[in-house]
Amino acid sequence: MTMENLFRLVDQDQDFFQRKWTLVNGPVIVGAGPSGLATAACLKEQGVPFVVLERADCIASLWQKRTYDRLKLHLPKQFCQLPKLPFPQDFPEYPTKRQFIEYLESYAKHFDINPKFNECVQSARYDETSGFWRVKTIVTSDSNKTEFEYVCRSLVVATGENAECVLPDIEGLSEFGGEVIHACDYKSGEKFKGQKVLVVGCGNSGMEVSLDLCNHNASPSMVVRSSVHVLPREIFGKSTFELAVLMMKWLPLWLVDKLMLILAWLVLGNIEKYGLKRPSTGPLELKNTKGKTPVLDIGALEKIRSGDINVVPGIKRFSRGQVELVNGEKLDIDSVVLATGYRSNVPSWLQVRKCSKIKLF
Repeated sequence: MTMENLFRLVDQDQDFFQRKWTLVNGPVIVGAGPSGLATAACLKEQGVPFVVLERADCIASLWQKRTYDRLKLHLPKQFCQLPKLPFPQDFPEYPTKRQFIEYLESYAKHFDINPKFNECVQSARYDETSGFWRVKTIVTSDSNKTEFEYVCRSLVVATGENAECVLPDIEGLSEFGGEVIHACDYKSGEKFKGQKVLVVGCGNSGMEVSLDLCNHNASPSMVVRSSVHVLPREIFGKSTFELAVLMMKWLPLWLVDKLMLILAWLVLGNIEKYGLKRPSTGPLELKNTKGKTPVLDIGALEKIRSGDINVVPGIKRFSRGQVELVNGEKLDIDSVVLATGYRSNVPSWLQVRKCSKIKLF
């Protein structure tokens, strides 16, 4: 970093020295989840200084604060471990939520990664005149909030795809009267025992929440508004994901998609008769083009076949203690779980005109 460039920055902003700021002689990493930790560890190994900013008060806040109790990794551990430090050998093939959090905490400790917690990025802008990134944050300490700014050459965005909950605007939901929560606030089906629960959404979260509700003697109805790919987590004892990765080394994507669907049909049978229609686009192509992840079944399909999970079409409107579906059917329900997904919050704070200036993780 040259002093000349820093002077250019000061010349453009006469109030620069009136604010709290620091010059980082390396990248600023936004996010202390798995991607942020992995990036920090690799930089540490190369002797490159960095700063990790995290809006929560812990690492991997999505895993620690916004996941349900029964959650396990959906992929085998060898595909989920971070660089330079594998999972402990005694961990099962699909580690539990608690085991994954323990692994991430030990990873941060091993590489001496110390994020700046409770520091929420408000904006990040690349100054083309000076060649610096200007990252403005708000630091929360007790009830006090302080503005701060980081000046750096490189910015790593490691906030993932799940920073903010997606809350749909459904007619009459505010008049429903019963409990309404997003899946990020769902911990266990124990509190819903004996209740009729509407689960809105049929992705991995919707399927697993519905399964968990069944296991706690609740009666879930799962809204399946659009088509969905459901694949077995394992095919003939082999991880479905591992099998797909292996085939992708030798075969084109379209052929791997066709083979995966044939194998899924052999294992799961025809699932369309249960209200689960498959998209016309294959599961891998759909993930690549639309970012839509296929559902890996871990037991929900069996409950759907037995009728313990009731599959229903889209919602028309809510009323007091009731939901009306698009087919005209009305259901009496006690609670609603919105398994309606997440989205990135990067567009709200990243101000950039040239994508070549950023790295997204």
